[in-house]
Amino acid sequence: MEKGTFQNLTPSQFISSTFPNPLKTSPELNPYSNSLRIAVLDSPQQTPNSPHLAAMLVPKYRENDWIFSTDTGHLQLLLNSPEISRLILIGNPPHDNFTSVYNRSIHYDSTKLEESLKPILFALSPKSAFKNGLPEIPFVIYEDNVIRSVSVGNCFGSCVGEMLVENVEIETHNTETREFRRRLRFKRMPNLVQTEIRIIPETLPSNAGIENMVFRIDSSSLVHPYLPPMVASLSLVSAYLEERLCSGSRLRVLCIGVGGGALLAFLQTHFGFQVYGVESDEMVKKIAMQYFGLVENELLRVCVGDGIEVIETLARGDNVDGFDKFDSPFDVIMVDLDASDVRNGIGAPPMEFVSKKVLLATKLALHKNGILVINVIPVCRTFYDYLISEFREVFAEVYEINVGNDENYVLIATVSPISFDLNDSGNSIMKKLKLTIPKQYVD
Repeated sequence: MEKGTFQNLTPSQFISSTFPNPLKTSPELNPYSNSLRIAVLDSPQQTPNSPHLAAMLVPKYRENDWIFSTDTGHLQLLLNSPEISRLILIGNPPHDNFTSVYNRSIHYDSTKLEESLKPILFALSPKSAFKNGLPEIPFVIYEDNVIRSVSVGNCFGSCVGEMLVENVEIETHNTETREFRRRLRFKRMPNLVQTEIRIIPETLPSNAGIENMVFRIDSSSLVHPYLPPMVASLSLVSAYLEERLCSGSRLRVLCIGVGGGALLAFLQTHFGFQVYGVESDEMVKKIAMQYFGLVENELLRVCVGDGIEVIETLARGDNVDGFDKFDSPFDVIMVDLDASDVRNGIGAPPMEFVSKKVLLATKLALHKNGILVINVIPVCRTFYDYLISEFREVFAEVYEINVGNDENYVLIATVSPISFDLNDSGNSIMKKLKLTIPKQYVD
């Protein structure tokens, strides 16, 4: 490594290396190995004259997790605190083989290790940080709700790249029961859970390790935070949907972005809709069927292709390979696509979907009383305002649901103005929504 490598802040510069652990004590006092991996990332944004630096200790046994071992995971950690100019990760070196089992270690006092690392941190600081003396370099703590995890599948897709399926045990307020999830993550954005479903142990010995458990899928509820609000959006057009049902029509929903298929399976199982899904990656579709219980049948079909191209094909009235021939537009189109470029942070939908051409095609693919429902993760307020502005130019009305997790919003765009029916006592759609979706999203 050249002398002076770290003297200046260089946007998006990422460097990792190994250093001897400066704290030579027993494993009980220092759970890290004799050799440490230290990774340094500079913010992609322009930084002020007085840079803000921070360090983070990688949780023990998670050194192989893509969140900490890749530059994309490191970037997402940095962007979670946009005021940070340089983030330094310190932990055990990753192993050659992906660690299949993780158990959260008992909390230990890291004060002595942090103190021993200060000289290294100063050496990794830019010159501008010393303008007013020695810089303060706080240690930030990574926290999530994972208690234990085990990887159950690892494969590569032609579009999304490497992906991981894992079973996880998560924290719960009820200490008497254990709560488990199955998750799908992509290496290109490891901090974002692509799909999450609830799983239930077939047998549950109190001391069983997660790697020894056999699970069954629980499809009775949606646990991914933004999916219940997406389904709740049906309440806006419940009167129209009920009218279609009473006329003997089968309601049709198009889902752009399948992932593990939790949304598609829920709509088909609980509401009896004819559901069509579009997934860009053949391997993701296989993962959904193998690990997440997605089953194709006469009421649920998934084609592999580009979601935007499929919408434009439908808008022209042409047939889509893998789907039936349609003689009428869709009642609902739901979009759950994230941006593949994570340099500015996790975002959804991709910019390509926001173009006037695509939004007009989406409108043409919908029934005159239909709705577009889309999961949005704004990379910034400017993008979100632009998105709403574009929607309002194309659609009659636009509604918003704040998911409440400081990340997701659900936007609902209507082809025609909505007339609300306050008396929904006999509406079967509303009855099903109230039975399956949390009250705060339906009332």
